[in-house]
Amino acid sequence: MDNPLAAFHEGRLHQAKKVLARNGFDAYLVPGAGAARALVEKDILVRLMDEENCRSAAFGGSMTLMETGIYDAVKATPGLTVLDPFDPGLARFESLRVRREALTADIFFTGANAITADGRLVNLDASGNRVAALAFGPRFVVVVAGRNKLGGTLDEAMRRVKELAAPVNAMRLERKTPCTRTLRCEDCASPERICNTWSITERCWPRNRIKVILVDQELGF
Repeated sequence: MDNPLAAFHEGRLHQAKKVLARNGFDAYLVPGAGAARALVEKDILVRLMDEENCRSAAFGGSMTLMETGIYDAVKATPGLTVLDPFDPGLARFESLRVRREALTADIFFTGANAITADGRLVNLDASGNRVAALAFGPRFVVVVAGRNKLGGTLDEAMRRVKELAAPVNAMRLERKTPCTRTLRCEDCASPERICNTWSITERCWPRNRIKVILVDQELGF
């Protein structure tokens, strides 16, 4: 075998796609960031706008959406009203208002903190806007996840979020939390703590409401 590591990653992604579909998610597998953007821009958005009459979209915080170019592609889509709580020109109270409005959007775009081997989405939020949208509100949710988000058991996935994703995101956001200094979760009581609300999406209901795009590339944290 010429590239066993590439075959390993591809095999795990195919396994994840299979179990996600079994759990009711509309699962896709693409080879890289550019393909993920093309899938959203030329397929998923077109179908949802034409067949489901979707006219509004919103975002949950996600480095993966930025790295794939999906954030920019969605904002540039003609005929789509975009609610963007992360517009740097918004004051904090305005950002919170837009996050609430985002729960009524037709399509909500976000990432995932982890995906278990048996096809569960695992997320941990500061304000709860992402996990709220995953559970209820938007008509459709599009989740984009790089291969580095694939995990094993639920405990292993949650450990990954607390020990890697949370400290790195706290550093990225320049939060004053202990984990940014110790580089590990301290289960802190800091007012700037970003680990507040867990979401474990075991199955998708209604079926295919949540669309998961698996990307054969490391994206986000």
